[in-house]
Amino acid sequence: MTQKTDLLLPVLKGQPVIPVILIQNLADAVPLARALAKGGLPAIEITLRTAAALDAIRAVANEVPEAIVGAGTILNARQYDEAVNAGSRFIVSPGATPQLIEAARDSKVPLLPGAITPGEIMALREEGYTMLKFFPAEQAGGAAFLKSLSSPLAGTLFCPTGGVSIANAKTYLNLPNVVCVGGSWVAPEELVKAGKWDEITKLAAEAVKLAG
Repeated sequence: MTQKTDLLLPVLKGQPVIPVILIQNLADAVPLARALAKGGLPAIEITLRTAAALDAIRAVANEVPEAIVGAGTILNARQYDEAVNAGSRFIVSPGATPQLIEAARDSKVPLLPGAITPGEIMALREEGYTMLKFFPAEQAGGAAFLKSLSSPLAGTLFCPTGGVSIANAKTYLNLPNVVCVGGSWVAPEELVKAGKWDEITKLAAEAVKLAG
């Protein structure tokens, strides 16, 4: 399939929460990935919002074999290629453009593109995409909006991200069209800066319990 579902679906179904990680300090990348994997969240999305992001992805890919590292906030084909070359095993975008879809078609690494409106979702379905990021989730209508899409757009699965927290994650995960959620609460900036990896492992383990 266009989306390479055989590669992407096991990642998304493998854990209820995909940590969305912002790496400011490259030295934090490897211990953070290890801490999250130890807690039961091996798949992580490192966002390309910092200068350290690509090197962080490369470090995790090379040094943390138990992790499944992906790249987020991919906005164009150049970033797609850079992320793949750094070792990303899945790509996440806040939206979708013809350029991104073309890059995904030519790549061995699957894309999870973002969509909000029924029109955007339908357009991606026509391109062969059945798993989408719903971003920004809370600001775009939250769980109630996603639930309303489950019948008319049956067969489409979502990973809502944006405003998702431990307080509302279960509400999303209970929806029939949600495969997992993305969230940053499992790796708070203050814990990362302090190097409190054991506490992050505990947060990851708590997030795993949201499944089922």
